[in-house]
Amino acid sequence: MTNVPSWQDTSYGSKVRVARWLVEVVGEGNLFTKTAMREAFPGVAQIDRRMRDLREAGWVIDTNREDPILNSNEHRFVAEGEPVWLPGRGKARPKSTLTATQRSETMRSDSYLCRSCGVGAGESFESGPGTAQLEIARRQVKLADGSTETQLVTECNRCRVGNRGSEADLTELLRRVDTLGPVERKALAQWMEADHRTYSILEKLWGTYRSLPADARGAVKQAVCGESQ
Repeated sequence: MTNVPSWQDTSYGSKVRVARWLVEVVGEGNLFTKTAMREAFPGVAQIDRRMRDLREAGWVIDTNREDPILNSNEHRFVAEGEPVWLPGRGKARPKSTLTATQRSETMRSDSYLCRSCGVGAGESFESGPGTAQLEIARRQVKLADGSTETQLVTECNRCRVGNRGSEADLTELLRRVDTLGPVERKALAQWMEADHRTYSILEKLWGTYRSLPADARGAVKQAVCGESQ
């Protein structure tokens, strides 16, 4: 591959070198530590900052803020961005700055809850360690006229990772709503008005049952199905 320097080529700046180190040594999807990065660039001042600068060129590098399973010294190299080693390609992408007003209005419209899982700021996750931090995400929404619009939505730090790059299809959602019968449509409308879904005892039991190990599921199935036969 032409015009691609080695991460060990000291004739290039530290931002280019750390970018190449991520590609050549770490690899997309893999973890690395701040310690390992500093050891790879001994004597290079502010190597942490040069790594962070890559985000402005579209490089996706997660910390434990985006990925709760990481510890404070770990990062995940998620995706390569602009080839910063090429002339004119290392400049930061134009930022679409989120104002304080947009942030507060989005949070208020979303009832200060993650719209993907429903967790509130500072609350513990139902599964796994850690507490939720709420952020504003940009979601691509395909509108009924076929166009796509970027809209703001509140998400927790865990759901932002899982939903990165996702697109909501409003046309498909409305089509499925049209297939509902009167009773189902009324229930959906009630959930929307309350901005909260209520679960029946059967749904709660099913949710608990399906999460059980196989042997435990078998015992419950025998108790229920055996009685009905």
